Amino acid sequence: MKLNRHILCLVLLPVLMWQSTNVGALESQIGVRIDTAEILIGEQTTLYLAITTDKEKTVYWPLPADTLMSGVEILSLSIPDTTEIGNNRIEIKQKILITSFDSALYLLPPFMVVDNGDTTYSEQVALKVSTLPVNTDAPNEFFDIKDVWKPSLVWADYYPFILSVLLIIILVIAIIYVVKRLRSKKSLIPLKKKEPPLFPHEEAIRRLDTIKQQKLWQQGKNKEYHTQITDTLRHYIFRRYGINSMEMTTNETLDAFRYASDTPSANDTLRQILSLADFVKFAKLHPLPDENDLSLKNAYLFINQTRQIEFVKPSEESQEQRVGGNETNTSDSGGGETA
Repeated sequence: MKLNRHILCLVLLPVLMWQSTNVGALESQIGVRIDTAEILIGEQTTLYLAITTDKEKTVYWPLPADTLMSGVEILSLSIPDTTEIGNNRIEIKQKILITSFDSALYLLPPFMVVDNGDTTYSEQVALKVSTLPVNTDAPNEFFDIKDVWKPSLVWADYYPFILSVLLIIILVIAIIYVVKRLRSKKSLIPLKKKEPPLFPHEEAIRRLDTIKQQKLWQQGKNKEYHTQITDTLRHYIFRRYGINSMEMTTNETLDAFRYASDTPSANDTLRQILSLADFVKFAKLHPLPDENDLSLKNAYLFINQTRQIEFVKPSEESQEQRVGGNETNTSDSGGGETA
């Protein structure tokens, strides 16, 4: 008896161990629900699949690629989303977007999930596809197909064309400009003509004219008035004779000018201007109105006495006129001699 009991225990032990390992295992489940159970032809609705299974299990749920059943088309399948729900269980969710173009009442086929050879099916859901209501008793309510709408004006669509036209216009203008410059034998880049430098006496006279217009001594600014006159003459002497009068005293300037100039009267004129200016600047003398006017007049006189005579080169037109005039005179004189 004892031996039989031991043999029975050895036989039943593997069965008991296999049952103990599968006590916590549950079968997989699949559920389905529909977003909208009634749609019009061409509208869309969504099916929601929910699969519940153990974490360690490998499950498989086959789905058709494009057609759920005759008359019901699959537009898209979402990526499965897995969520842990506790007790070593997970939930897998997936969306199926469907549509239909035939009016009917459809009983959608059940979905299934395969779990280690075991197959579980979901419940079936219904889908009603309706057409637009048409009043056949009123034929005037039927309308033809609408015309194609013209899209609204969007300037961004024309940017490439506008830019192309602008570039062509700029290119044409550039070509015309280059051709004109080359034909006229001018440089492509117009250079600003530099004004020829003024002669020393011209520059000095312009400065004296400015001083005259300012009317400084009439405003009580005697020092500024005589300082500007003497600075103008000293700068003129530097340009005209090369004497750095700006760095010299009055006596040094007069001595240097005496040796450089051959106009004695100009030396006396310059002496009057510089001497009176020294009294005004250093002794704070207030000259009479006639003395102020005399300094300005003597400044003009000094420049005219010492100005350099310019030799202007005759232009080509004047040379041609001169040559033409000589030829005419010669012919006239020859004709007279012949006569």
